[in-house]
Amino acid sequence: MEESFEETLKEIWESSSDPMMEKLKNLQIGLTKWANTVKSKKGELRKKLTDKLETLMKAEVDDETLAEIIDTKLHLNMEIEKDEAYWEQRARVNWLQLGDKNTTYFHNCATARKRANFINKLVGDDGRELTRESEIQEEAKIYFENLFTLQGIIYPKEVLEGIEGSISSEVNKGLLSPFREEEVRMPLKGMGPTKASGPDGFPAMFFQKYWHIVGKEVLEYCLGVLNEGIEVDSANTTNIVLIPKIQKPTSLVNFRPISLCTVLYKIVAKTIANRLQDVMGTCIDEVQSAFVPSRLISDNILLAYEILHTFRQKRTGKKGYMAVKLNMSKAYDRVEWSFIKEVMNKIRFARSWVELIMKCINSVSYTVSINGSRGRVFKPSRGLRQGDPLSPFLFLICNEGLSALLRSVKKRGLIKGAKASRKGPEISHLLFADDCMMFGEATEGGARVLKDILKVYEIYSGQCVNFDKSTVFYSSNTNVEAKDTVTSLLGVRCSLSPEKYLGLPNMVGRRKKEAFQNLVDRIASRIEGWSSRLLSQWGKEI
Repeated sequence: MEESFEETLKEIWESSSDPMMEKLKNLQIGLTKWANTVKSKKGELRKKLTDKLETLMKAEVDDETLAEIIDTKLHLNMEIEKDEAYWEQRARVNWLQLGDKNTTYFHNCATARKRANFINKLVGDDGRELTRESEIQEEAKIYFENLFTLQGIIYPKEVLEGIEGSISSEVNKGLLSPFREEEVRMPLKGMGPTKASGPDGFPAMFFQKYWHIVGKEVLEYCLGVLNEGIEVDSANTTNIVLIPKIQKPTSLVNFRPISLCTVLYKIVAKTIANRLQDVMGTCIDEVQSAFVPSRLISDNILLAYEILHTFRQKRTGKKGYMAVKLNMSKAYDRVEWSFIKEVMNKIRFARSWVELIMKCINSVSYTVSINGSRGRVFKPSRGLRQGDPLSPFLFLICNEGLSALLRSVKKRGLIKGAKASRKGPEISHLLFADDCMMFGEATEGGARVLKDILKVYEIYSGQCVNFDKSTVFYSSNTNVEAKDTVTSLLGVRCSLSPEKYLGLPNMVGRRKKEAFQNLVDRIASRIEGWSSRLLSQWGKEI
């Protein structure tokens, strides 16, 4: 069957002289026909092999019969393993490494997963309950079209004043040097073979395994985009799939949109991202600890924990301190493209480099996939995709605007940071990718300055703080009046526990029995939906 597939693939691929994406589309149609033919014969082949094996087992055993039994068993086992591999991939059981090989188990995993992600109904903004698939599809399209629509172009002069041009001409020269074949092939090797595919239907495994057939054209296309300015629009179509944040959601706000890009676009974007990540440490503020080489997000977590511990121990002094943990609403989805472009220009990235990145951002087109069916295509005018290799780095560049504003007001003495020790530096904020913690004096003036900074940042960048999900923590010496004033001004919740505030378990004083029970409960929640009938003895032991 494997040889037959490769022969079919080679024949279809070499017979077409169309552009790259048209060639893949023709290949998809041809391979779908081939797969349907093979699928109809697969059940017949397994039944035929099983009947043959039963007949051979009943016959008199001689050397010739024994050899035929062994050969038939091997052939049958290969067919069974292929079927198991198919259902394991479909069930997306990535955590299972060894032990169980019960096909029914994977069938049920796939069914349960599909049932959990199936959208039966939605409640629209006007309160109407939508149950027809066409209505749900249109509602989702309108929602995301509005979410990804530009809110207005404003030149962010106030933000750009605090950003330094940290990229030198030598760095730009390295970024703009011609891309090589090895740079294009490296991202493909690092991709998960069976990760969800984009609109063209081809996962990374296809390009990895059959590179000897399709590799030449893939390289020509990707290097053409990177070095010769060929447009990437045809490969930059994206499916939006909705992952539920809660059990049985009925509002689109409670879904996490994940962008499924084509592998060709991912190769191009990851090749650019590999060069970009080497210079991120130069242009990104030290308060940002995520996605920057040589920095660990745990460093900022430990530092934040030390500051909050200092707050809890601070029982004297007239001035109290506050720590505000901000939650950005739809952080990636609201980023304004023009803002990112202006920030990159101010950092002094070369114009050609900025244009290459902007081409990857603004050439995208979306379709929302509901229950496996795709809706109408629409073009966005803002937002970064959760699934695009460039998005984490571009979001850090966007966050530089917030850091620049905070640095400016701190320099003018409008806000004061907090210290983890008496002789330590004042820290006004810490960034954890799309999460932010701000520190300062718990006064009415400090709260107003903070609110004004966030408002300015929202106007220019598109980032919107969700104050309902944001929290504030005060030092122990902060009086009740100051707490009430700051909390009402910011419109956030007050947290009494620094461990809960950071989203970390409080291990202080916890007995080993309680910790072990917590582990048992987590395992129980994992296996609650399993049925012992579907697991083999080895699967049960694991």
